[in-house]
Amino acid sequence: MFIKASCEKLQYSGRIDNSDPERPIFVFPCSSVTIRFYGSEIYVVLENQRLYWDNYIGVILDGNQTKIQLKDGGQVLCLGKELDNKEHTLMLFKRQDSCHEITFCGFEIPNSGSVLEPLPKPARKIEVFGDSVSAGEVSEAVEYTGKPDPEHNGQYSNSWYSYSWMTARKLNAQLHDIAQGGAALMDGTGWFCEPNYIGMESIWDKVHYNPELGAVTKWDFHQYTPHVVIVAIGQNDSHPEDYMRDDPKGEKANVWKAHYKQWIHQIREKYPNALIILTTTVLEHNPNWDDAIDEVCRQINDPKIVHFLYSQNGCQTPGHIRIPEAEAMAEELSEFITSFGENIWEV
Repeated sequence: MFIKASCEKLQYSGRIDNSDPERPIFVFPCSSVTIRFYGSEIYVVLENQRLYWDNYIGVILDGNQTKIQLKDGGQVLCLGKELDNKEHTLMLFKRQDSCHEITFCGFEIPNSGSVLEPLPKPARKIEVFGDSVSAGEVSEAVEYTGKPDPEHNGQYSNSWYSYSWMTARKLNAQLHDIAQGGAALMDGTGWFCEPNYIGMESIWDKVHYNPELGAVTKWDFHQYTPHVVIVAIGQNDSHPEDYMRDDPKGEKANVWKAHYKQWIHQIREKYPNALIILTTTVLEHNPNWDDAIDEVCRQINDPKIVHFLYSQNGCQTPGHIRIPEAEAMAEELSEFITSFGENIWEV
């Protein structure tokens, strides 16, 4: 039995291009499709468009997580076989950022399998705007906790172990993770899409945002309205010049703060009632960036736009955030969000 991507019993999560219901495209990390089914085998039909690194898809079948390396183009992948004749739950999810895009075509369940109704989605909704840390890049390299990154080609990146998704799970919330490795705030800075760097100002309102993978397209904000927005940008902005460290009151620093302030106002326009948390992460960076964010937060003077610092903010590790560090971040962040009470989830 072939289950089309448009099947109403499939449950999607994330900022996904669903303009063609038969061929939804997974762009952002943490994007997923979940199926509940009876059957002894299950396969997925998909197409992978690779840009760089090795690409992997994440699979959680009955609570057990695996990864499968993807080739470029169309493919049929076995996700489980010789399964017990009972109810199964499978989540297929995007582990990585726009180093690739995945077109999901459907599931195949041989031998007279059947699809069950999905469980209800959580009522709470979170959205994250961030960089590689928010995407869970290199998170599985736990042997390098607190150390610089090992050489890698995408195999250690796993959005399931990002602080973003960990926080959402702790709070029983849906998640849209608008996270891209190397992204700074402004175009022309950071590391993403070198040498024509693309910043979060040009990413945040898109569903397709990497011109090397095709046409750039806008996101329809009516599809998802978060209760809590986490803005975690300000770490890649020091490349190619750390002007906030060198001259925090200078012209370039002031331009950055003006752009950041304008962007936060744009987010507020889209989400008038959301709690917006301005932050960075525990990855090493100069504290002047956090001071700049705090200055902008105070200028905006909105009681539901707040600045948050982790206990080890900007000083814990020179490498990417590994699983235990992400867990600690998620614990602190979820406690901070919980401190605002239940009312934030009711708007």
